[in-house]
Amino acid sequence: MSERRDLEVIAELVPAGSHVLDLGCGNGALLSLLREQRGCSGYGVELDDAQVQQCIKRGVNVIQRNLEEGLSIFADQAFDVVLQLDTLQNLRNTEQMLRETVRVARLGIVSFPNFAHWPNRLSVLRGRMPVTKVLPYQWYDTPNIRVGTHADFALLAHTNGLRVLESFGLQDGRVVRHWPNLRASTAVFKFERA
Repeated sequence: MSERRDLEVIAELVPAGSHVLDLGCGNGALLSLLREQRGCSGYGVELDDAQVQQCIKRGVNVIQRNLEEGLSIFADQAFDVVLQLDTLQNLRNTEQMLRETVRVARLGIVSFPNFAHWPNRLSVLRGRMPVTKVLPYQWYDTPNIRVGTHADFALLAHTNGLRVLESFGLQDGRVVRHWPNLRASTAVFKFERA
């Protein structure tokens, strides 16, 4: 998630003044935005060396760590919000990461490419894996371990004892609430422990 409007929509979900942990924070743009516009503080977790350097240049607190190692370095309820934007599809243990999210924070916010978006469905119907702005890789070189849909995450949250507080889709910076599973390229969920 790199477009400014998408980041602004996500930032609006974060309560002002929150202590935030951003998993897979990339270049720190969202944490910087949250600090400047919402009075938030916190840390990013990022593995990529170049992205870590960008975080440092932005003045974002960053921890270089592989998310596959989990969140054991963080105490229970150490944060108000954990963000996982475009990271879940790259992790092997998604359910464990969701449980860890509500262990270390009161709220979790996730976003991921919605594989059920209509252009993706059309591509699969034609016999090809989709390549889009949100899913920009060929099937053979993608960092994504899995694909998911807006509807899939709602079920996953329910079966893992999470209460969805808000869910919608994003399409080109616009919030999609009507049929997000079909009409949005990105799924967004805000949740807490049930």
